[in-house]
Amino acid sequence: MKTLMDVPTLRDRMTSGARTVVLDVRWALGDRDGHKHYLEGHLPGAVFVDLETGLAAPGGQGLGRHPLPVAAAFEESAREWGINRDDTVVVYDDAGGQSAARLWWLLRDGGFERVFLLDGGLAAWRQEGLGLERGEELPCLGNVQLQPGNMPVLLLDDVAGFAADGVLLDARAGERYRGENEPVDPRAGHIPGALSAPTAENLDNDGRFLPADRLAARFRSIGVQAGKPVAVYCGSGISAAHEIAALAEAGITAALFPGSWSQWSQLGLPAATGGEPHGASAGTPAPGETRSHADSKLAG
Repeated sequence: MKTLMDVPTLRDRMTSGARTVVLDVRWALGDRDGHKHYLEGHLPGAVFVDLETGLAAPGGQGLGRHPLPVAAAFEESAREWGINRDDTVVVYDDAGGQSAARLWWLLRDGGFERVFLLDGGLAAWRQEGLGLERGEELPCLGNVQLQPGNMPVLLLDDVAGFAADGVLLDARAGERYRGENEPVDPRAGHIPGALSAPTAENLDNDGRFLPADRLAARFRSIGVQAGKPVAVYCGSGISAAHEIAALAEAGITAALFPGSWSQWSQLGLPAATGGEPHGASAGTPAPGETRSHADSKLAG
């Protein structure tokens, strides 16, 4: 199933009049001005989506920072963004898709298949020399119907033992995985047995996804292999969706652990620090070794 749409394809849809709902998910950890950034310049016709209120339920002790939204509330939000049953939806942000992927995942989970990440996001649109609009877009109410349960999810009770037979990927920046730095959550480190796979390494220098063959090679080098189930977590379940999109581009299905490290660390569950050998199996951690990874733009 296709995950990405490039800028020329979206531009052609817009100029041809093909029904396309464009959604702007401008969000980054520590930046509360996403809506302001949207108002200052967004893709023509794009509707703003507030990640904190539209793509997550309220967080709390033992729940993590960004629990999945209640199904009925998310469906209502999707209609308010103007999504109809037969629409094509394109979602973007200004961080290589690392926040927009949360919306992509939620719509796919709800059974809506015609949703795509704009490859390269806002930066790619600008690089094509295409114009932006200012102000607020107010869409007509849509009629989309969503039923969650179409994307695999890893429940908290199943996380601890997952790495014994599967591959558990940590999508945060390498220094957070290793426990060298933890700017948000109660404790530093990672879930024992997890392998470091920062989302930033899914992208090239222009913020576009690597080609499918290079993504597949990347995940193989980390430890993903045929016959082993794969699951992903991050800080609070946001950028993990970006990893799942990259895995999908590589032909690999992966489950999301929605609570991610924020939930795990709140509950006082076991934590590991240090690194693991490149390409090690998920069940054989080597606490004294480290790997070097580029930082993720989004540490959610």
